[in-house]
Amino acid sequence: MTATLIVCDTCRHSIEAKTDATGRTGGERLAAHLEEAARACDGFRIRRFSCLMGCEHHCNVALEQPGKLTYVLGSFEPTAEAAAAIVAFAERYAASETGQVPFRQWPQGVKGHFVARVPPAERR
Repeated sequence: MTATLIVCDTCRHSIEAKTDATGRTGGERLAAHLEEAARACDGFRIRRFSCLMGCEHHCNVALEQPGKLTYVLGSFEPTAEAAAAIVAFAERYAASETGQVPFRQWPQGVKGHFVARVPPAERR
């Protein structure tokens, strides 16, 4: 089964501003950068979603796969550099059996951006 990187396309551009000068939200910009950065990647797909309810953080993403930990990350700048770090982490997540990626393998660009780690849903 493939991992899913969910990006909130309604997230603010920054704490101060909802949109940039062109009227695009930070989430829209980050989603476009993520889609571009992930073009050559296997193991996960990107899904846009309107509102992850992490409004105290801007530019939120979630990484999930059945049977694995789910991660929520936020407070990113909507840049290609942030997207590259998120994609690098998503590749390591997808390759992991449990979704847990050792700290030493985290890209620098995701450190300090973790909001939550959710245990996998139990199978019945």
